[in-house]
Amino acid sequence: MTDGARGTGEAVDSVLVALADPTRRQLLELLAAKGEATATTLAEQLPVSRQAVVKHLAVLDAAGLVSGTRVGREVRYAVRPTALDATARWMAALAADWDRRLANIKRVAEAAEEAERDTR
Repeated sequence: MTDGARGTGEAVDSVLVALADPTRRQLLELLAAKGEATATTLAEQLPVSRQAVVKHLAVLDAAGLVSGTRVGREVRYAVRPTALDATARWMAALAADWDRRLANIKRVAEAAEEAERDTR
């Protein structure tokens, strides 16, 4: 694996780990809907504490899914779509590979079925 592929793989891994948690997915959905919000604003809409929201945002930030910008005493978070886009492209490539494999299996099975019919 090249360094670039390894870096991409690690980025995908961190995104998938971050998205595995339902609270983090909710945070992303809220941020996508609001555009930007503080941890306090987000915590008001979730059944977790502000401190828990901050920890979840740190995981999302480390995965490249959100970014925080300090505005006075507040940190405003917003979605960063680049890491999610890269993960979606990886998943689409994986799905396309499986589609090709399944199409080949289907072709082989249909050819065998046709050959069997021809020998009767």
